Amino acid sequence: MIKSMLIVVVLVSVASLTSVSGSPVGSKATANPPPQTRPAVAREHTASQPTATTIDVVHPGLASGALTFAVLSKLPDGVLLESGALRLNEADLKAETERAPADMRDQLTKNAFFLLERIATPKLILDVARREAADKSQAPGKPEQEIVNQHLQKVVQTVKVSEDEVKDFYENNKDACGGAKLDQIKEQLLQYVLQKKQQAAVKEYVRTLGERLPIRVSGAWAERQAAAARDNPVDKARASGKPSMVDFGATGCRPCDMMAPILETLKKKYEGKANILFVHVRKEQILAERYDVQGIPLQVFFDKNGKEAFRHIGFFPQAEIEKQLAKMGGM
Repeated sequence: MIKSMLIVVVLVSVASLTSVSGSPVGSKATANPPPQTRPAVAREHTASQPTATTIDVVHPGLASGALTFAVLSKLPDGVLLESGALRLNEADLKAETERAPADMRDQLTKNAFFLLERIATPKLILDVARREAADKSQAPGKPEQEIVNQHLQKVVQTVKVSEDEVKDFYENNKDACGGAKLDQIKEQLLQYVLQKKQQAAVKEYVRTLGERLPIRVSGAWAERQAAAARDNPVDKARASGKPSMVDFGATGCRPCDMMAPILETLKKKYEGKANILFVHVRKEQILAERYDVQGIPLQVFFDKNGKEAFRHIGFFPQAEIEKQLAKMGGM
Protein backbone atom coordinates (compact mmCIF):
# COMPACT_ATOMS: atom_id res chain seq x y z
CA MET A 1 0.00 0.00 0.00
CA ILE A 2 2.82 2.37 0.88
CA LYS A 3 4.60 1.67 -2.39
CA SER A 4 1.62 2.50 -4.58
CA MET A 5 0.80 5.61 -2.54
CA LEU A 6 4.31 6.97 -2.93
CA ILE A 7 4.29 6.44 -6.66
CA VAL A 8 1.03 8.35 -6.99
CA VAL A 9 2.43 11.25 -4.99
CA VAL A 10 5.58 11.81 -6.97
CA LEU A 11 5.44 10.13 -10.36
CA VAL A 12 2.83 12.44 -11.84
CA SER A 13 2.45 12.00 -15.59
CA VAL A 14 0.59 14.35 -17.93
CA ALA A 15 -2.11 11.75 -18.41
CA SER A 16 -2.76 11.51 -14.66
CA LEU A 17 -3.42 15.23 -14.42
CA THR A 18 -6.81 14.67 -16.04
CA SER A 19 -7.89 12.69 -12.97
CA VAL A 20 -8.41 15.82 -10.88
CA SER A 21 -12.13 15.76 -11.65
CA GLY A 22 -12.29 12.31 -10.11
CA SER A 23 -11.10 13.48 -6.71
CA PRO A 24 -13.02 12.20 -3.68
CA VAL A 25 -16.01 14.37 -2.89
CA GLY A 26 -17.12 15.56 0.51
CA SER A 27 -14.03 14.59 2.49
CA LYS A 28 -13.00 17.14 5.08
CA ALA A 29 -9.42 15.98 5.55
CA THR A 30 -6.95 18.84 5.53
CA ALA A 31 -4.72 18.84 2.45
CA ASN A 32 -1.18 20.15 2.26
CA PRO A 33 -1.16 23.76 1.07
CA PRO A 34 1.20 24.79 -1.70
CA PRO A 35 4.43 26.44 -0.60
CA GLN A 36 4.06 30.07 0.35
CA THR A 37 6.39 32.98 -0.07
CA ARG A 38 9.49 32.65 2.07
CA PRO A 39 12.18 35.24 2.86
CA ALA A 40 14.69 35.86 0.09
CA VAL A 41 17.79 33.78 0.83
CA ALA A 42 20.74 33.37 -1.51
CA ARG A 43 22.69 30.11 -1.43
CA GLU A 44 25.29 28.17 -3.35
CA HIS A 45 25.47 24.56 -4.47
CA THR A 46 29.22 24.05 -4.63
CA ALA A 47 32.37 25.85 -3.60
CA SER A 48 33.21 26.55 -7.25
CA GLN A 49 29.81 28.04 -8.08
CA PRO A 50 29.11 31.65 -7.09
CA THR A 51 26.20 32.46 -4.84
CA ALA A 52 23.04 32.07 -6.95
CA THR A 53 19.38 32.91 -6.65
CA THR A 54 16.68 30.26 -6.54
CA ILE A 55 13.23 29.94 -8.07
CA ASP A 56 11.85 30.17 -4.54
CA VAL A 57 13.34 33.64 -4.11
CA VAL A 58 12.72 35.29 -7.45
CA HIS A 59 9.37 33.66 -8.33
CA PRO A 60 7.76 32.56 -5.03
CA GLY A 61 4.93 30.12 -5.56
CA LEU A 62 5.87 29.30 -9.16
CA ALA A 63 7.42 25.97 -8.15
CA SER A 64 5.46 23.61 -5.93
CA GLY A 65 7.90 20.74 -5.68
CA ALA A 66 11.31 19.61 -6.89
CA LEU A 67 12.29 22.90 -8.56
CA THR A 68 11.60 25.09 -5.53
CA PHE A 69 15.32 25.45 -4.80
CA ALA A 70 16.55 25.19 -8.39
CA VAL A 71 19.10 27.86 -9.26
CA LEU A 72 18.25 30.37 -11.98
CA SER A 73 21.05 30.25 -14.54
CA LYS A 74 21.98 31.14 -18.09
CA LEU A 75 21.68 27.90 -20.05
CA PRO A 76 22.28 27.14 -23.76
CA ASP A 77 19.47 28.10 -26.13
CA GLY A 78 16.55 25.70 -25.88
CA VAL A 79 17.81 24.05 -22.67
CA LEU A 80 15.44 24.55 -19.75
CA LEU A 81 16.96 22.42 -16.99
CA GLU A 82 20.28 20.80 -16.16
CA SER A 83 21.17 18.58 -13.21
CA GLY A 84 24.19 16.32 -13.52
CA ALA A 85 23.64 14.23 -16.64
CA LEU A 86 19.96 15.21 -16.82
CA ARG A 87 19.05 17.80 -19.44
CA LEU A 88 15.51 18.82 -20.41
CA ASN A 89 14.77 21.17 -23.27
CA GLU A 90 11.89 22.86 -25.04
CA ALA A 91 11.47 19.89 -27.36
CA ASP A 92 10.81 17.63 -24.35
CA LEU A 93 7.99 19.88 -23.17
CA LYS A 94 6.55 20.16 -26.66
CA ALA A 95 6.51 16.38 -27.06
CA GLU A 96 4.86 15.90 -23.66
CA THR A 97 2.25 18.54 -24.44
CA GLU A 98 1.40 16.91 -27.76
CA ARG A 99 0.81 13.59 -25.97
CA ALA A 100 -1.73 15.21 -23.63
CA PRO A 101 -5.48 15.30 -24.38
CA ALA A 102 -6.33 18.08 -26.83
CA ASP A 103 -8.43 19.99 -24.29
CA MET A 104 -5.46 20.25 -21.92
CA ARG A 105 -2.76 21.44 -24.31
CA ASP A 106 -3.49 25.14 -23.92
CA GLN A 107 -3.40 24.77 -20.13
CA LEU A 108 -0.08 22.95 -20.26
CA THR A 109 1.41 25.55 -22.62
CA LYS A 110 0.35 28.30 -20.23
CA ASN A 111 1.75 26.33 -17.29
CA ALA A 112 4.95 25.13 -18.93
CA PHE A 113 6.96 25.51 -15.72
CA PHE A 114 4.51 23.23 -13.94
CA LEU A 115 4.96 20.68 -16.73
CA LEU A 116 8.76 20.92 -16.56
CA GLU A 117 8.65 20.30 -12.81
CA ARG A 118 6.43 17.24 -13.24
CA ILE A 119 8.68 15.76 -15.93
CA ALA A 120 11.85 16.44 -13.94
CA THR A 121 10.68 15.21 -10.53
CA PRO A 122 10.85 11.40 -11.00
CA LYS A 123 14.15 11.76 -12.89
CA LEU A 124 15.68 13.80 -10.06
CA ILE A 125 14.49 11.35 -7.40
CA LEU A 126 15.94 8.49 -9.44
CA ASP A 127 19.27 10.32 -9.58
CA VAL A 128 19.41 10.66 -5.78
CA ALA A 129 18.26 7.06 -5.29
CA ARG A 130 20.89 5.69 -7.67
CA ARG A 131 23.64 7.62 -5.91
CA GLU A 132 22.55 6.16 -2.59
CA ALA A 133 22.35 2.66 -4.05
CA ALA A 134 25.83 3.02 -5.54
CA ASP A 135 27.22 4.29 -2.23
CA LYS A 136 25.89 1.20 -0.48
CA SER A 137 27.01 -1.20 -3.23
CA GLN A 138 23.48 -2.47 -3.81
CA ALA A 139 22.87 -4.90 -6.67
CA PRO A 140 22.83 -3.13 -10.06
CA GLY A 141 20.22 -3.65 -12.73
CA LYS A 142 17.13 -2.98 -10.61
CA PRO A 143 14.11 -1.46 -12.42
CA GLU A 144 13.97 2.32 -12.05
CA GLN A 145 10.58 2.23 -10.35
CA GLU A 146 11.81 -0.24 -7.74
CA ILE A 147 14.83 1.95 -6.99
CA VAL A 148 12.62 5.01 -6.50
CA ASN A 149 10.09 3.11 -4.38
CA GLN A 150 12.74 1.74 -2.04
CA HIS A 151 14.29 5.18 -1.71
CA LEU A 152 10.99 6.85 -0.84
CA GLN A 153 10.06 4.15 1.65
CA LYS A 154 13.11 5.21 3.64
CA VAL A 155 11.77 8.77 3.67
CA VAL A 156 8.55 7.68 5.41
CA GLN A 157 9.80 4.84 7.61
CA THR A 158 10.12 7.07 10.69
CA VAL A 159 6.69 8.70 10.29
CA LYS A 160 4.43 7.83 13.22
CA VAL A 161 0.92 8.82 14.36
CA SER A 162 0.00 9.34 18.00
CA GLU A 163 -3.39 8.65 19.60
CA ASP A 164 -3.77 12.37 20.25
CA GLU A 165 -3.37 13.09 16.53
CA VAL A 166 -6.09 10.58 15.68
CA LYS A 167 -8.37 12.06 18.34
CA ASP A 168 -7.76 15.60 17.10
CA PHE A 169 -8.52 14.53 13.54
CA TYR A 170 -11.76 12.90 14.64
CA GLU A 171 -12.86 15.97 16.63
CA ASN A 172 -12.19 18.26 13.66
CA ASN A 173 -13.90 15.98 11.14
CA LYS A 174 -16.91 14.54 12.96
CA ASP A 175 -19.32 15.56 10.21
CA ALA A 176 -17.32 13.49 7.70
CA CYS A 177 -17.39 10.41 9.95
CA GLY A 178 -21.11 9.78 9.48
CA GLY A 179 -21.91 9.89 13.18
CA ALA A 180 -19.60 6.99 14.04
CA LYS A 181 -17.91 7.04 17.43
CA LEU A 182 -14.13 7.29 17.65
CA ASP A 183 -13.71 3.73 18.98
CA GLN A 184 -15.62 2.36 15.98
CA ILE A 185 -13.33 3.89 13.34
CA LYS A 186 -10.12 4.50 15.25
CA GLU A 187 -8.03 2.04 13.22
CA GLN A 188 -9.28 3.38 9.89
CA LEU A 189 -8.57 6.95 10.99
CA LEU A 190 -5.11 5.98 12.19
CA GLN A 191 -4.26 4.56 8.76
CA TYR A 192 -5.71 7.60 7.02
CA VAL A 193 -3.82 10.10 9.16
CA LEU A 194 -0.64 8.05 8.78
CA GLN A 195 -1.02 8.08 5.01
CA LYS A 196 -1.51 11.85 5.00
CA LYS A 197 1.61 12.33 7.12
CA GLN A 198 3.58 10.03 4.83
CA GLN A 199 2.40 12.01 1.81
CA ALA A 200 3.43 15.22 3.52
CA ALA A 201 6.87 13.79 4.30
CA VAL A 202 7.38 12.74 0.68
CA LYS A 203 6.21 16.10 -0.62
CA GLU A 204 8.60 17.94 1.66
CA TYR A 205 11.42 15.63 0.59
CA VAL A 206 10.63 16.32 -3.06
CA ARG A 207 10.33 20.07 -2.43
CA THR A 208 13.85 20.17 -0.98
CA LEU A 209 15.55 18.07 -3.67
CA GLY A 210 17.35 21.21 -4.85
CA GLU A 211 19.16 21.32 -1.52
CA ARG A 212 20.67 17.91 -2.29
CA LEU A 213 21.16 18.21 -6.05
CA PRO A 214 22.69 20.97 -8.22
CA ILE A 215 19.56 21.82 -10.26
CA ARG A 216 19.78 24.70 -12.73
CA VAL A 217 16.85 26.25 -14.63
CA SER A 218 16.96 28.81 -17.42
CA GLY A 219 16.41 32.18 -15.75
CA ALA A 220 15.09 33.95 -18.87
CA TRP A 221 12.61 31.15 -19.59
CA ALA A 222 11.42 31.01 -15.95
CA GLU A 223 10.79 34.76 -16.04
CA ARG A 224 8.43 34.36 -18.98
CA GLN A 225 6.70 31.36 -17.45
CA ALA A 226 6.12 33.12 -14.13
CA ALA A 227 4.09 35.81 -15.88
CA ALA A 228 2.09 33.26 -17.87
CA ALA A 229 1.41 31.04 -14.84
CA ARG A 230 -0.04 33.96 -12.86
CA ASP A 231 -2.49 34.91 -15.61
CA ASN A 232 -5.47 33.22 -13.96
CA PRO A 233 -8.28 34.34 -11.59
CA VAL A 234 -6.76 32.76 -8.46
CA ASP A 235 -3.31 34.32 -8.74
CA LYS A 236 -4.80 37.65 -9.77
CA ALA A 237 -7.03 37.60 -6.67
CA ARG A 238 -4.04 36.78 -4.46
CA ALA A 239 -2.21 39.80 -5.90
CA SER A 240 -5.16 42.16 -5.39
CA GLY A 241 -4.26 43.22 -1.84
CA LYS A 242 -7.57 41.88 -0.51
CA PRO A 243 -8.43 38.62 1.31
CA SER A 244 -9.69 35.87 -0.99
CA MET A 245 -11.69 32.67 -0.74
CA VAL A 246 -11.48 30.24 -3.65
CA ASP A 247 -13.93 27.37 -3.93
CA PHE A 248 -12.61 24.52 -6.10
CA GLY A 249 -15.43 22.29 -7.24
CA ALA A 250 -17.48 20.97 -10.14
CA THR A 251 -21.07 21.02 -11.30
CA GLY A 252 -22.92 17.79 -10.61
CA CYS A 253 -21.09 17.25 -7.33
CA ARG A 254 -23.83 17.51 -4.67
CA PRO A 255 -21.88 19.39 -1.96
CA CYS A 256 -20.35 21.60 -4.69
CA ASP A 257 -23.81 22.49 -5.97
CA MET A 258 -24.87 23.26 -2.38
CA MET A 259 -22.01 25.76 -2.20
CA ALA A 260 -23.15 27.65 -5.33
CA PRO A 261 -25.87 29.87 -3.76
CA ILE A 262 -23.60 30.60 -0.78
CA LEU A 263 -20.87 31.82 -3.13
CA GLU A 264 -23.29 34.11 -4.95
CA THR A 265 -24.46 35.61 -1.66
CA LEU A 266 -20.90 36.14 -0.46
CA LYS A 267 -19.81 37.76 -3.74
CA LYS A 268 -22.45 40.46 -3.27
CA LYS A 269 -21.89 40.87 0.45
CA TYR A 270 -18.09 41.19 0.23
CA GLU A 271 -17.85 43.11 -3.04
CA GLY A 272 -14.87 45.46 -2.77
CA LYS A 273 -13.76 43.86 0.52
CA ALA A 274 -12.79 40.31 -0.42
CA ASN A 275 -12.53 38.11 -3.51
CA ILE A 276 -14.94 35.17 -3.71
CA LEU A 277 -14.10 32.80 -6.57
CA PHE A 278 -15.24 29.49 -7.99
CA VAL A 279 -12.87 27.29 -10.01
CA HIS A 280 -14.32 24.38 -11.98
CA VAL A 281 -11.72 21.64 -11.59
CA ARG A 282 -12.85 19.72 -14.66
CA LYS A 283 -12.17 22.77 -16.80
CA GLU A 284 -9.05 23.96 -14.96
CA GLN A 285 -7.19 20.72 -14.25
CA ILE A 286 -3.73 22.27 -14.12
CA LEU A 287 -4.78 25.10 -11.83
CA ALA A 288 -6.41 22.55 -9.54
CA GLU A 289 -3.25 20.46 -9.55
CA ARG A 290 -1.11 23.51 -8.80
CA TYR A 291 -3.23 24.23 -5.74
CA ASP A 292 -3.14 20.60 -4.56
CA VAL A 293 -6.86 19.91 -4.86
CA GLN A 294 -7.28 16.43 -3.38
CA GLY A 295 -11.03 16.52 -2.82
CA ILE A 296 -13.98 18.72 -3.77
CA PRO A 297 -15.47 21.05 -2.86
CA LEU A 298 -12.29 22.62 -1.48
CA GLN A 299 -12.28 26.14 0.00
CA VAL A 300 -8.87 27.84 0.15
CA PHE A 301 -8.49 31.15 2.01
CA PHE A 302 -5.71 33.66 1.30
CA ASP A 303 -4.90 36.77 3.34
CA LYS A 304 -4.42 40.22 1.82
CA ASN A 305 -0.77 39.40 1.09
CA GLY A 306 -1.76 36.34 -0.94
CA LYS A 307 -0.55 33.85 1.67
CA GLU A 308 -2.68 30.78 2.28
CA ALA A 309 -4.31 31.02 5.70
CA PHE A 310 -6.73 28.08 5.82
CA ARG A 311 -8.29 25.34 3.70
CA HIS A 312 -11.29 23.07 4.16
CA ILE A 313 -12.61 20.14 2.11
CA GLY A 314 -16.33 19.47 1.92
CA PHE A 315 -19.47 21.57 2.27
CA PHE A 316 -18.72 24.71 4.29
CA PRO A 317 -21.63 26.74 5.76
CA GLN A 318 -21.76 30.45 5.04
CA ALA A 319 -21.32 31.34 8.71
CA GLU A 320 -18.07 29.35 8.88
CA ILE A 321 -16.74 31.00 5.73
CA GLU A 322 -17.51 34.43 7.14
CA LYS A 323 -15.64 33.56 10.35
CA GLN A 324 -12.54 32.80 8.31
CA LEU A 325 -12.91 35.98 6.24
CA ALA A 326 -13.25 38.00 9.45
CA LYS A 327 -9.99 36.53 10.74
CA MET A 328 -8.30 37.79 7.58
CA GLY A 329 -9.79 41.28 7.75
CA GLY A 330 -12.48 40.70 5.14
CA MET A 331 -15.26 42.30 7.23
